[in-house]
Amino acid sequence: MASDDGSTFEHRVSAVAALADPLRRRVYGVVARSPEPLGHDAVAAALAVPRSTAAFHLNRLAAEGLLAVEFRRLGERTGPGQGRPAKVYRRSDADLAVELPQRLYELAGRIMARAIAAADTDGAPVVDALRTEAADAGARLAAASDDLDDALDRLGMEPMADGHDVVLGTCPFHGLAVENPAIVCTLNHSLVCGVAAAVGDDPGRVLLDPGAGRCCVRIAGRDRAPK
Repeated sequence: MASDDGSTFEHRVSAVAALADPLRRRVYGVVARSPEPLGHDAVAAALAVPRSTAAFHLNRLAAEGLLAVEFRRLGERTGPGQGRPAKVYRRSDADLAVELPQRLYELAGRIMARAIAAADTDGAPVVDALRTEAADAGARLAAASDDLDDALDRLGMEPMADGHDVVLGTCPFHGLAVENPAIVCTLNHSLVCGVAAAVGDDPGRVLLDPGAGRCCVRIAGRDRAPK
């Protein structure tokens, strides 16, 4: 799954897997709880481990995006001979979540917030703004995809054949759709329309069909796409 900030489901799984190592979790915890960025020596001292061990785990956490890296001069020495800035680490500002089946709740929240802001600024009906923002988000998410099926698969929507049509095996906004089906299905439909347009497919093939299965969207076969 690709989120609206470009991260992928595979990347988030890899980041979570990096925390499976008990010592690495402790390294992450020491940095996360510190009000200031920490270097290799500080983390090694806090956990009573060799500096090389602390550095190894800190670099792995940084490579996974769980920690952010900065360079600072440590100590009170100034002027010539003070040495190069030291590598220090702080907790990354990025949020990390992995859900199975894949959901896009954070994406829905951003789309709704943008739609409300646009409606407030422009005076447009909020549902119209929602459609526009959702379609724009779909286009951004489809940027790296080869075709509609590939884009839907990357989003974790589990496209599957239903005769000549395609239905989706999972709703990316299921928890929200249970309580607000009309609004959330409108958002989902517009999102998939934006995806289709971005990959050069016909958005007219994207139909709202509450009986399609696990998701309200059906992709009509090319032989029966609305004219």
